[in-house]
Amino acid sequence: MQGIKIFACPTAKQFTEEICETLQLPIGNLEFLKFKNDNTFAQYKETVREQDVYIVQTTQPPVNERVMELLIAIDAAKRASAKRINVILPYYIYSRSDKKDQPRIPITAKLMAQLIESAGANRVITCDLHNSAIQAYFNIQCDRLTAKFLLSAYFKEKKLEDMVVVATDAGSAKKAYKYSHIFNCPIALIDKRRDENDDHAIASSIIGDVKDKTALIFDDEVSTAGTLIEAAHLIKEFGAKQIYAGCTHGILCGPAIERIKQSDIKELVITNTVPLTKEKQIDKIKVVSIAPLFAEAIKRVNEARPLGDLFDF
Repeated sequence: MQGIKIFACPTAKQFTEEICETLQLPIGNLEFLKFKNDNTFAQYKETVREQDVYIVQTTQPPVNERVMELLIAIDAAKRASAKRINVILPYYIYSRSDKKDQPRIPITAKLMAQLIESAGANRVITCDLHNSAIQAYFNIQCDRLTAKFLLSAYFKEKKLEDMVVVATDAGSAKKAYKYSHIFNCPIALIDKRRDENDDHAIASSIIGDVKDKTALIFDDEVSTAGTLIEAAHLIKEFGAKQIYAGCTHGILCGPAIERIKQSDIKELVITNTVPLTKEKQIDKIKVVSIAPLFAEAIKRVNEARPLGDLFDF
């Protein structure tokens, strides 16, 4: 690889180090500091002129500070004459605010795309978007990787028997079908009904057979874990032998950790797109690294090779 430099925003250093280790490249020297007036300052401590620059950022709270760090780093690279500025967002910031489904609200995922583009980025590489239509919010190239095969490989190595993939609602049935095809196993669907005018959906039954089976639940992210725990409880009631879950983005905010601790889930497998802080590390949660996948994407972009094969990587 020629003319490439990879830099980390403050909370993304560990993820970036894994990428650089995979590519056998040194991590770039990008310095951040806070002035006494709370303004953020960034400076590249090495030349980036005519270089293929990659800036890695996470969404570790406070999220809005992560946004400003990223935009400032992009602007600094542009003004330092970088040849191409690539943004690596393992978890897309504000991805769940992707549509106007209530009166007088923003579409913040679209706003993020406009901000990143206006700051000077030429490309964004992200993973398992909450809504794949977010790619269309950009007028620059936006590449979407997936953790589907990484999670599948993990569970295949466990050699689980009598598996069934369970969709937590009708909206996740398509995702469940894809995983069931990988494992060559049946699927089941949790039936959710709304009680009259109550906005809260109640899971009351399961379409399909989970009795005496190993149930697998997959999702793109787990936030407060409410839906996941409710699904696991119902699956257990219907006679499942054991329950595993996998997701790309382990947000795990609010009561999530305590809920998982007390749940019927034997193991929750997540990737490191969002840093799992020390206080959230429990025996039931297993983290697998997706950094090598991003490293391969960076290598292929730098060498002008297609990314399509990464869906089977």
